[in-house]
Amino acid sequence: MRKNIDAICIIDDDPITIFCIKKLLKFVVNCPDISTHLNGKIAIDYINSLVERKEAFPKVIFLDINMPVMDGWQFLEEFIALPIKEIIKINIITSSIDPLDIEKFEQFKRRTKHNIHFSHKPIGREEIEEIINRK
Repeated sequence: MRKNIDAICIIDDDPITIFCIKKLLKFVVNCPDISTHLNGKIAIDYINSLVERKEAFPKVIFLDINMPVMDGWQFLEEFIALPIKEIIKINIITSSIDPLDIEKFEQFKRRTKHNIHFSHKPIGREEIEEIINRK
């Protein structure tokens, strides 16, 4: 049985990755609102607007690290400072093999109540299912 989620957010500057995640999500979840953003600045502005209007925000975020304008780490820094009461599932998806990225991930994981995980690209259907069903 597919899970129901009101909103999911994909933040990635690679249109192929966005396409693939959206395609895989269709097999795993019923979600009427999948927003996509090409960098962290556009995404944080979108989420700030939801906070200002007191609207529900995405329950699951797929976040790339390396993007122009505002990268994933800068996005996370601003996101975890927001007055969001719910615990959001944030899955970092990256092609990076830099050990410093794992260290940064661990630091963010310790600093926030949100459920943060780390995956490498390409991401497959089983990983999408695991992310969606994670508590």
